[in-house]
Amino acid sequence: MLHQHRQQFPALTNKIYFNYGGQGPMPQAAMDTVNQTQASIQELGPFGGEAYGWISPQIKTVREAIASTVNVPKDTITLTGNVTIGCNIGMWGIDWQPGDHLLLSDCEHPGVVATAQEISRRFSVEVSQCPLMATLNQGDPVSVIAQYLRPNTRLVAISHILWNTGQVLPISEISELCRNNNSLLLVDAAQSVGVLPLNLTELGVDFYAFTGHKWLCGPAGVGGLYVRPEVRELLNPTFIGLDGVVVNEQGKPVKWQPDGRRYEVSTLSTPLYMGLKSAIAIHEQWGTATVRYQQICQKSAYLWQRLTEIPDIKCLKNSPPESGLVSFQLTNHQTHVKLVKFLESQKILTRTLANPNCIRVSVHYLTLESEIDQLIATIQKFMQM
Repeated sequence: MLHQHRQQFPALTNKIYFNYGGQGPMPQAAMDTVNQTQASIQELGPFGGEAYGWISPQIKTVREAIASTVNVPKDTITLTGNVTIGCNIGMWGIDWQPGDHLLLSDCEHPGVVATAQEISRRFSVEVSQCPLMATLNQGDPVSVIAQYLRPNTRLVAISHILWNTGQVLPISEISELCRNNNSLLLVDAAQSVGVLPLNLTELGVDFYAFTGHKWLCGPAGVGGLYVRPEVRELLNPTFIGLDGVVVNEQGKPVKWQPDGRRYEVSTLSTPLYMGLKSAIAIHEQWGTATVRYQQICQKSAYLWQRLTEIPDIKCLKNSPPESGLVSFQLTNHQTHVKLVKFLESQKILTRTLANPNCIRVSVHYLTLESEIDQLIATIQKFMQM
């Protein structure tokens, strides 16, 4: 059944793919949808009443599909280009004051770290990091965050699944901790949407930024941001454009849109968003979010177990992963870059990371056990060179 399902993904036919955490391979139906949607728009005329009368309901169905994926009302979803844009909307939209505190973990993506640094420079906001990397195998990330919270912490920005170690953070507990401290919580969901079964309403997060081009296998250039309705008025628009405002009869902006559209600008790429909707539908045809997550965990655990059996390899996590990210290090004279290049020469795609210095393998429900076996055999061959 999985072999047949995988035939819908052309990129999986001529290589062994372990880079879903970077960018997922698109299904053929999603690519066809992108082309068909573009053709329809051009046939109608890309700018005109008939075209916009057709585009509007299409975008509505996309917003509904994304909202269903994370189990929230569709009016809480802002359509963005990627995770970083969503994080920027959440981070820049706060009314920062000199002396405010912004808390990150030591495992955040450079895009988020750089944004925090610039906010600090412009607004005299103090930025600090709490050491969550050390809690991968022991320790409690919630208690660590609690130790680093301050009375003036306006925002905590962390990832749901840490992009370098694959650790899954207990976001519900962290949400409660932040709420009790009157701090807002922004979650970088680059590695969690398309992996974890999600209900953002139950998690209690304030802002949840995600993308469609990684684990959902949609086109590059589409993503989303969830903003909890209760905090919407606390988040000012970062990017401002026609789609985010309500205009009067004279065409002048008079107020923000009442829902997630207020953070959008204009000229959304309808073909790309329709491609994402198609990709989501293909995953749902194969199984529920829970079933897909179970498959991811089973396969990443199998990979982890096989890696632990190879001399001179050390997995960062000392127990089976709870996500699709499996990171490991070489403890002999060989380098990570050299191994990744060797694997790619054998049409096996993985990647290196700088912090911590390691190799990261992304395991999807689409991954075959035989592909994991081939990865292991190729690593063993490299280690004997």
